[in-house]
Amino acid sequence: MSLTLRIFLSLVAGLATGAALAAFATPDTATAIGDVLAPIGGLWLDALQMVVIPLVIGLLFTGIADAAGTARTSRLAGRALLLFATLIAATAIFGAVFVPWLLSVWPASLDAAQAIIGAEAAPPAATSLDLGAWLRSFITTNPFKALAEANMLQLVVFTGLFALAATKLPDEQRKALVGIFNGLTGAMLTLVNWVLWLGPIGVFALSAQVGIRAGLDAIGVLAHYVAVVSLTQIILIVALYGLALFTRTGLIGFARGVLPAQVVAVSTQSSIASLPAMVTAATGPLRVPAPVAKLVLPMAVAVFRYTSAPANLAVALYVAHLNGMELGLATLVAGAAVAFAVSVAAVGLPGQVSFITSVGPICIAMGIPLEALPLLIAVEMLPDIFRTFGNVTADVAATAVLARNEPPDHEKLDNEPV
Repeated sequence: MSLTLRIFLSLVAGLATGAALAAFATPDTATAIGDVLAPIGGLWLDALQMVVIPLVIGLLFTGIADAAGTARTSRLAGRALLLFATLIAATAIFGAVFVPWLLSVWPASLDAAQAIIGAEAAPPAATSLDLGAWLRSFITTNPFKALAEANMLQLVVFTGLFALAATKLPDEQRKALVGIFNGLTGAMLTLVNWVLWLGPIGVFALSAQVGIRAGLDAIGVLAHYVAVVSLTQIILIVALYGLALFTRTGLIGFARGVLPAQVVAVSTQSSIASLPAMVTAATGPLRVPAPVAKLVLPMAVAVFRYTSAPANLAVALYVAHLNGMELGLATLVAGAAVAFAVSVAAVGLPGQVSFITSVGPICIAMGIPLEALPLLIAVEMLPDIFRTFGNVTADVAATAVLARNEPPDHEKLDNEPV
């Protein structure tokens, strides 16, 4: 049984247990059992938060260093990375604008939301934006202080600049430094996998408490969450077909040509597993030159996650909504910036690990509590299908757009100097 299914079943069992206690046990008994479960769920949540920042730093450093190195290999690689960055930035901005609007016109049930977060939510007091102070907040005067204070935005900026600086080092020094961060990433991934292995216990403990407070009303909030995140991605997937107008085959030809790769994406929920189908679709019905497809598509799978930034931002904004938080422009910009950065860093990770390493930093940067995330992990199965579907579609679409002006016999692609 997969970890995803075990966590989902733990969520169902926890909610059912909590709802049964609320319905049939005395209030004192239900409260006493909830008090026993609270430290179990809390310990697991603390362990999960413990690994977020060091793992994100390691992933971000290696991801940016590798991407910058790839961009120097050819002009096409540089153009591809520029297109990827532009599309990710656009989707992050869309998420920062669309999701708050959607939640304002279609909010979650207030009572059930308060039960899920376990406290009476109150919006923070509004504050005026000091533009100068806000801009200066992007840069830390002391990276170690930013690390100790979990200032995610400053850490992302510093790590990104540090990674770019590392690409200018001599090869021997650069490889040694990247090796250190690869080691950090590997160790943190092992640790987070250990924590996630205990996920069914932690999710059961947390969801049982929610069941005691909210009963089965919590299911409605979780369904609402799935709908909000999925709808955000569906709109962006539909928008992708606009890129087809800039390919060799046009809209109808692109829709037909990419369909087999999309079927594989839905069945495997893995962009990496879908890569062979993407190459076949690109070089076949979409008429992408083979050298272009063989360079751009692996790059796209490695660094281009079209739906991830808006979906991850949507999760964070939904948690803020559950907590009754009113987020200002500066906070939304910070969240979008971190969503952009971590969308590159968490490539190739299992779904649960990617969820924590991608959404956790956004929440930290925006000052959003993380306590609701474990419950949302358990219902990520459907949104994750749209994530993979959208990412695979975007990978093929971007490749087809880049190939439009490339000659069919572009055989010297890999050696083309910058």
